[in-house]
Amino acid sequence: MTPRDFARKVFAGQWPILTVGLFLLAGLGLVVAGYWRRGALVLAIGVGVAAAMRLALSDDRAGLLVVRSRAIDFATTATVSAAMLYIAWTIDPLGTS
Repeated sequence: MTPRDFARKVFAGQWPILTVGLFLLAGLGLVVAGYWRRGALVLAIGVGVAAAMRLALSDDRAGLLVVRSRAIDFATTATVSAAMLYIAWTIDPLGTS
């Protein structure tokens, strides 16, 4: 197997977790840059996207998003996303614009 074939197989099979990972990296980048509130919001959206993908995709297609049953995975990630959205909404911007 060539490196190109290997990369294609990994990206084709794990695109849901890679998509969520991009949201998380963007959110952490905003937090590091000093935009706490926006970073927390992007992190919450990323977790919400994970919840939606876990609910919408089959177990085979969801890849590394599958931890337990679909209902437990969705309930857990949706709850975490809602809590993070609440925190992002109520957090003091700490002087950021």
